Amino acid sequence: QLQFVESGGGLVQPGGSLRLSCAASGITLDDYSIGWFRQAPGKEHDGVSCISSSDGSTYYADSVKGRFTFSRDNAKNTMYLQMNSLITEDTAVYYCAAGVTWCGSSVSLWGGYDYWGRGTQVTVSS
Repeated sequence: QLQFVESGGGLVQPGGSLRLSCAASGITLDDYSIGWFRQAPGKEHDGVSCISSSDGSTYYADSVKGRFTFSRDNAKNTMYLQMNSLITEDTAVYYCAAGVTWCGSSVSLWGGYDYWGRGTQVTVSS
């Protein structure tokens, strides 16, 4: 049975850090492009980062570049999003995803993911 279990969200002060985890079962993440997306209240569903299945390259939205790091542990079939220097604008529900889809430098073209986690809330507030 396909399942994504997300963890690591919570409340953090501006400037703080969180690490999100997404453990997959039922699929092998290494076979897919994988990504993190987020949705803030009243806003669009936005891409945060993705790792391409074709060559393993990692891409980031400009808003998180230099602050977030996306990684994968194939042995654990788990993906991670390390978030540093958090700002209030990072407040959102974060979703992990996997799919047979394109991942590249144009964030606006990210889409077509087949499998999604349920989301984990990240709140950045003082």
